[in-house]
Amino acid sequence: MPAAATRRTTPRALTRWALSLALGLGCLSAVWAYDAPVEKKTFQMQQLTTVGGKTIKDVRIGYETYGTLNAQGNNAIFIAHFFSGNSHAAGRYAASDAAPGYWDSIIGSGKAIDTDKYFVVAADTLVNLSPGAPHVVTTGPASINPDTGKEYGMGFPIVTIRDFVNTQKALLDSLGVKKLQAVIGASMGSLQAMEWAASYPDMVERVIPVIPGGVEANPYLIETLGAWAAPILSDPKWNQGNYYGKEAPLQGLAEALKLVTLSSRNYGWAESTYGRRWAAADKNPLDAWSNQFAIEDSFAKVSAARAQQADANSFLYLVRANQLFRVGQTATLEEGLKRIKAKILFVPAKSDLLLFPDYSRKATAQLKAQGNVVETFEIQGDGGHLDGVFLIGQAAETIRAFLTR
Repeated sequence: MPAAATRRTTPRALTRWALSLALGLGCLSAVWAYDAPVEKKTFQMQQLTTVGGKTIKDVRIGYETYGTLNAQGNNAIFIAHFFSGNSHAAGRYAASDAAPGYWDSIIGSGKAIDTDKYFVVAADTLVNLSPGAPHVVTTGPASINPDTGKEYGMGFPIVTIRDFVNTQKALLDSLGVKKLQAVIGASMGSLQAMEWAASYPDMVERVIPVIPGGVEANPYLIETLGAWAAPILSDPKWNQGNYYGKEAPLQGLAEALKLVTLSSRNYGWAESTYGRRWAAADKNPLDAWSNQFAIEDSFAKVSAARAQQADANSFLYLVRANQLFRVGQTATLEEGLKRIKAKILFVPAKSDLLLFPDYSRKATAQLKAQGNVVETFEIQGDGGHLDGVFLIGQAAETIRAFLTR
């Protein structure tokens, strides 16, 4: 049978795969990048009281901005990132960067999210997956607890999507933002966008949830997330989260990241990208257990590379935050929904097998029933969940028009 030669993992491939290892990821199309140099900055607050009633001291998150805030403070748009993402939504830190931010195709001068018109802010979440990455600033289980001088580990308070949003609100207050023209985010970012609408209804004019999870994590999603976490929990090196200063549970983390990526794709993408090719032309999987198919080899290599910058405990905290999601973080879903005033544009992906388009349809019915203005644009393709990042350009003109309504 035909077989492919072993693939080389180039820096550009790693960049694209870093996006792929996500709970949702525009299109890295051949358009001009956001043309101003991007500077990563740090926001710090003395403490945060979590939804669970715990106090986190010395909270730090990274952020970057594009465009200029007007004198009224009312031309801002906030970009919330996906599960394994960070604040780098557009542009480059340096001309030598392999690729621009993940949604560069829609953020910039003259683009759908026009930085000549809007002040765009993107921020790292609490418990960001990759605290060791060079351009990530976050507070989470890998951070030093000021009370003990040691890493928090699993002693870090459980946090929610609402806690992410409350930290972002403090950041925007510090920048002088009074009104958000929109909050936009993909996947886990869509959960943050909906939470913004429920938590700060008088501040948010519009929300654009891309590859959205609806208005609460349903039981199927809760268990999917639990399955992602299982390889970490079963890795002996995890040691109940006490691995800092020791050998990290990289095998379990790599296996978890493989599951995330597989969930985020579609069988059509797997067929067109890999087919049934072997990892090496002379190594038939029939002959030995160590001989692999191309898709297995590729997933294993890139997930192992990604695990080097990620943190296993942070992965688990992100899983729990997503599982706990319900708009408004209220006792009932109905109470949270009633708080939402913003216009909403759902942007699901037709081939999404993680956050199914049905989630958007159900949320649309719930919101329209209480009088909200809701629109939908569906991204076409067979790439699965990640079409919400790589093919976001399909929705560019719809987003541009929605921001004017």
